[in-house]
Amino acid sequence: MPDWAVAVISVVGGLVLVWLVLLLILWVQQRRAGRTMDWRQIMRLVADVVVLLKRLIADPGVPRGTRWWLGGLLAYLLLPIDLVPDFIPVLGYADDAIVVAIALRYAIRTAGRSAIERHWPGTPEGLESLLSLVGAR
Repeated sequence: MPDWAVAVISVVGGLVLVWLVLLLILWVQQRRAGRTMDWRQIMRLVADVVVLLKRLIADPGVPRGTRWWLGGLLAYLLLPIDLVPDFIPVLGYADDAIVVAIALRYAIRTAGRSAIERHWPGTPEGLESLLSLVGAR
């Protein structure tokens, strides 16, 4: 198999795994809060986060350091290299979710919650879930 095909498969696989981890985290949070879940809305969350990152990186009003940080987050998520290898059960996927939460929390602190809200492409409930996930409610 050519190297480029392995890279494409790795990127797609990595995005799917991050999406599944975010779904699991959101499911656990919803259960703890005693709320019912709308799976369609939750499945859109990962796509909305990717669009949010892209918009924040492109916004010249967001501090340059924050844009670099978020660009690094996208690269980390897209590259097949992880802090904890994905073949390790639970921990392999949890590190991706932790890195996403840390990067988004940093973005909220430096760019401001208003930038996140302005660029959020999804529903208000999705934004609330994301802010809850990163501890910025």
